[in-house]
Amino acid sequence: MPSLKEIKGRIASVDSTRKITSAMKMVASAKLRKAQTHVEQFLPYQKQLMNMLDRYLSSDTEEFSSPLAETRDMKRVAIVAVSSNSSFCGAFNSNVIRLVLETIQKYHALHCEIEVYPIGKKVEETLAKSIIPVEKKGSYISLMDKPNYEEARDIADGLVADFLSKKIDKVELIYNHFKSMGIQIPTKEPFLPVILSKNENNVRTAIDYIVEPDRKTLLNTLLPKSLRAKIFAVILDSAAAEQAARTVAMQIATDNAGDLMDELTLQYNKQRQQAITSELLDIIGGSEALK
Repeated sequence: MPSLKEIKGRIASVDSTRKITSAMKMVASAKLRKAQTHVEQFLPYQKQLMNMLDRYLSSDTEEFSSPLAETRDMKRVAIVAVSSNSSFCGAFNSNVIRLVLETIQKYHALHCEIEVYPIGKKVEETLAKSIIPVEKKGSYISLMDKPNYEEARDIADGLVADFLSKKIDKVELIYNHFKSMGIQIPTKEPFLPVILSKNENNVRTAIDYIVEPDRKTLLNTLLPKSLRAKIFAVILDSAAAEQAARTVAMQIATDNAGDLMDELTLQYNKQRQQAITSELLDIIGGSEALK
């Protein structure tokens, strides 16, 4: 049985941990509000851009083809994997890393060469330890700390250039989607080749657009813009999901520390009462022996 001094030391240690996790929760909560603001500011632009492209494709009976929509045999696959740079966010990183490894194994079984764009320190460290041969394309640790459109645009442009030059045949995005404070969904989405199928929901509202200089030029301009916006939206989405996961994890840790402190305090009071009772019995026994 631990002594009173040991229990008191454990109470002080748990109290110190509770203060740290509580502070980390407040910091994560503040970062979450900032991340949500960025998502709310950028998402309408990205959605409107996609809607405009979708409605425009549905407005014409002619089929539009693009090199970015070319489907070919998969020999080399690129994966853009988004994780966080730090821990203390529950299963946030383990979920997305598991999905990344499963995807790598699937394509490896199909004898595809794999290259990964790791956005985040945790997924980059995992790839360095992977036994499956994977080519790491760059390092984007800073992008998760401070998401910026310019770096996301460069990643998208690099992927588009490699796809058009047939250095890669397919691109997939893997990240955590922020659904709510307590729910972050590991998500895998195709990026290239793009899907140019018409949306049946827009057939009734199709508009006969007047386009200058011509339809092909406009669509060839909109497609790269939509791909750049998609990459940046995914990074912002994952950043918000990370802070939500960390806020919840630190709240749970703070609550657990409080429960442990209550248990230790109860144990300390019980042992202290037992020690006082034992001392009183010794005194009474000694006084009785002197009579």
